[in-house]
Amino acid sequence: MRRRIAMAVAASTLSVSLAGCGVLGATEDAGDATPTKGNEMTIGVLMPEKANTRYDEFDYPIIKAKVASLTANKGKTEYANADADADTQVTQMQRMIDEKVDLILLDAVDAKAIADTVQKAKDAGIPVIAYDRLAEGPIDAYISFDNELVGEVQGRTLVEAIGSADTSDKIVMINGSTTDPNAKQFKDGALSELNDRVTIAASYDTPGWKPEIAQEEMTEAIEKIGKNNIAAVYAANDGMAGAVIKALEAAGVSGDDLPPITGQDAELVAVQRIISGEQYMSVYKSYPQMAEAAAEMAVAKVQGRDIQFDALTRDTVDSPTNKGIPAQLITVVALTKSNIESTVVADGIYEVSDICTAKYQAACQAIKLN
Repeated sequence: MRRRIAMAVAASTLSVSLAGCGVLGATEDAGDATPTKGNEMTIGVLMPEKANTRYDEFDYPIIKAKVASLTANKGKTEYANADADADTQVTQMQRMIDEKVDLILLDAVDAKAIADTVQKAKDAGIPVIAYDRLAEGPIDAYISFDNELVGEVQGRTLVEAIGSADTSDKIVMINGSTTDPNAKQFKDGALSELNDRVTIAASYDTPGWKPEIAQEEMTEAIEKIGKNNIAAVYAANDGMAGAVIKALEAAGVSGDDLPPITGQDAELVAVQRIISGEQYMSVYKSYPQMAEAAAEMAVAKVQGRDIQFDALTRDTVDSPTNKGIPAQLITVVALTKSNIESTVVADGIYEVSDICTAKYQAACQAIKLN
């Protein structure tokens, strides 16, 4: 995928600017296009896994609420989560095709394995918008975060955490699943910041992003490198960061002796680990922004509002099977102790009371988060 950081930043403010122009939130009376369908519609939403809690707790509820608000509560959503099983997702998607939903928002477990089913949806006249992960096949649009930028932010922040990093510093990389195209982009972005600045002493691609496998990988890396010789750990998401910490603690490394560890997704437990110093950083991605924009794209597509849809997809991306896919890419933020209040708290992802439970009261007070 071609690099478009500047466009990603522009896309992150697109909803605000378009709303000001009266493009978003268009109703059936709007003059930008003649709708092919009114407010009564069904949007199918397919999410990939449950190990990462964001899909069930943030993405889908926001999409559901936004679809309802854009359609005077006449639009419905049908939801399924494949729990990291590609075959299950194929079955779930086929069921939605058979039920003749009006559009499918697809976050693929396996971007390649789902391609034939995307084609079946196309043949049935059902548009498919790839959400979060770029599925193969004839998808109509794509919305996600700038994934290479995610990796760059992780890698850059990790080098900064080490301090005067050089090639004597040994790094462990716990990457995501090879069936997820985002994982390669995260990894490539991170390597662009890590290569020639530190030494990658061990690197793993973790099937299904499973934390239990990540813990095994980290245990193997510790045995290979030595627990006192690991300068930092690149963990591609927060679930695996937690597994890395468990492996290090099992090897006798804890507290202030833990090396800097990255993450992604700003899960609540990860935010708490950042406050306590166990995890150095995560990547905060504005799920409300992406989920609401996806709902806007879906409703506009179903209603045939081409001007509104095009305004939301001013970027383009390429998949292995299709070129020039209309897209919206959203920028990201490195989440550390210094900006918890201005990111996940300010955006309403968590209340301070959610984060600063009894166990973390002292740590919260130390950074004036109370």
